[in-house]
Amino acid sequence: MEKRGLLLDLVLASDPHLLSVVRAAVERLTEVFGFTPPECRSITRAVDEALANVMRHAYGNKADQRIEMSCTRVSAMVDGQQREGLEIQLQDEGVPFDRNKLTARSLEEVKPGGLGLHFIRDSMDVMEHSRVGSANRLQLVKYLSGNTTTQEDQGE
Repeated sequence: MEKRGLLLDLVLASDPHLLSVVRAAVERLTEVFGFTPPECRSITRAVDEALANVMRHAYGNKADQRIEMSCTRVSAMVDGQQREGLEIQLQDEGVPFDRNKLTARSLEEVKPGGLGLHFIRDSMDVMEHSRVGSANRLQLVKYLSGNTTTQEDQGE
């Protein structure tokens, strides 16, 4: 995957009150990038769920910890086609995630919570976790469907 340029770089505290600010920024960025309205909502929900998980699980609901988010234009071969996409990386220095606990609950189970991973996986084309030094890193990628021309490319 070739990175083609940083679009947004954001550092925020792990305070859940800031989620609405990030949702607004991601919603607008995905619109400008050229995603359809349903895709914009889906990507925004995925980022919101991922950040909420970092706040809850990595930082144990401490509201003063650092989370970094970067959004980058990427290009990659997907199913034999060159596709443009948006990569969103989240990085935190919280408790290392336990891959054994990284399972979404069954959709048949009717109870609140536990659906965040389903939302993220269903919304994004790529979801990869890694530990780099003392940091957890989550990479989310969504590729544009069909026409790969964005509003930015059109000069808007």
